[in-house]
Amino acid sequence: MSDVSFAQEGLAQRLAASSVEELDETDFGIIGFDADGVVRQYNRFESQAAGLSPASVLGQPLFTTVAPCMNNFLVAQRFEDAQADGSALDDTINYVLTLRMKPVKVLLRLLALPGAPMRYVLVQRRL
Repeated sequence: MSDVSFAQEGLAQRLAASSVEELDETDFGIIGFDADGVVRQYNRFESQAAGLSPASVLGQPLFTTVAPCMNNFLVAQRFEDAQADGSALDDTINYVLTLRMKPVKVLLRLLALPGAPMRYVLVQRRL
């Protein structure tokens, strides 16, 4: 999956069909979570960049335990609104991660498809 880019079209479908090993090949962070907000996928890039092991993240609520700094109208609320409306979500936003680290400027790409079992927060760290 090294040919996958952060800005690629149709990325939600591609991620949903990828194995853990394929997700680990990307050069950006991937956090996949279910309709209840529980983290089900956490790739190697994000684990290393955030300093959190997959074992400590998988099975945990994303917006309250893993990344409460994203529990706001810019991130979490967009997923809730898309789910309530039954609409697709594909937004890229400038963001600053602040939990457990010095503030880090990133791009977040928020992906969700109606009826899909997984939603995604992609994290591209700026150089």
